[in-house]
Amino acid sequence: MDSTISENAFELDTQRQADIIAKTARNSAEISIIASEIDLDNPETIAAFGNKTAHEISRFSDMILDTIKITSLENPEALLVQLNKIMNKFDASDFSEEQKSGLIVRIMKRTRDSIDALLSKYSSMGGEMEKIYVRLKEYESEIKKSNSLLDSMFEKNIGYFETLEKYITAGSSVLQKIQSETIPQLESKATLTGDQMDRLNLSNARNMEEMVQQRIYDLELAKNVSLQTMPQIRLIQKGNYNLIRKINSAFIITIPIFKQSLIQAITLKRQLIQAKAMAALDEKTNELLVKNSENTALQSKMLAHMSSGGALDIETLEKTWNTIVKGIEETKQIHEDMKRKRDEGTQRLHQIQEDFKKRSGV
Repeated sequence: MDSTISENAFELDTQRQADIIAKTARNSAEISIIASEIDLDNPETIAAFGNKTAHEISRFSDMILDTIKITSLENPEALLVQLNKIMNKFDASDFSEEQKSGLIVRIMKRTRDSIDALLSKYSSMGGEMEKIYVRLKEYESEIKKSNSLLDSMFEKNIGYFETLEKYITAGSSVLQKIQSETIPQLESKATLTGDQMDRLNLSNARNMEEMVQQRIYDLELAKNVSLQTMPQIRLIQKGNYNLIRKINSAFIITIPIFKQSLIQAITLKRQLIQAKAMAALDEKTNELLVKNSENTALQSKMLAHMSSGGALDIETLEKTWNTIVKGIEETKQIHEDMKRKRDEGTQRLHQIQEDFKKRSGV
């Protein structure tokens, strides 16, 4: 519906412009000069009347078709579709919160690996977008050249339209003169004289009338083609401008915003992972501090207990004293036993000696 409204607006605008041009052309001083190109005694002048401009209109239509091919939206649209596919590679989960790691080393390694993976993935996306950007900017340059060419073609078409309007007005004035002056005069003369030559001249005049009418009709058709070409040119230009707008919207507004957001997301991701690593480090540090404080308290109690008494316990002294006393008593008993045994041994040795003397008679 919007397209229909737009096309109708173009048609109304060009129709108003055409009406102004036609009015100016009909009042041009060139009309009489152009009308003089027709020689009723020479049919070839009627056939050639406005012929050059009519042929230019035909050639001009071919140029319009070529321009439509040049400004085809197929390739740029394909690139925009490809750009959309690249944009779809963006995955919000890449920037979601990760599971908490139990070890600082694993978290620090994950920090490096995660950031490297993100940079690698999205740097690749940026490179792909830049390639499409270069190609689309080439299309944009071609489109701008095409629109400049279309402007020239539009102005040239207005010139053709104005010239055709002048030829049609001049042809119409010749036709009116034939119908209002030449034919009535020849009819009166042929009726009055009844001469065969006068009748032939009347017949030729009527043939000229028909040829001029046909020629005017042909020029009207050419003018209609020129009139229809005006909104076509503007619609092509509008399509080109819309494509340029889409390209600029993608690369002047959308892509920079996406890149800025991407940089912010990666920065926040880095901060998130590093914050987790620092949190894990703090946790381990706190655990170590708690453990150290527990060990310090335990040792303090031990030292306090040790320093609160003497070097040796009373029980230990009593035990060692009893051991020494017992050892002294046992040693004394051993000496007494040994002395008793020595005494007994000495007595037995004396007995043995006495017995030896008795037996030997000494």
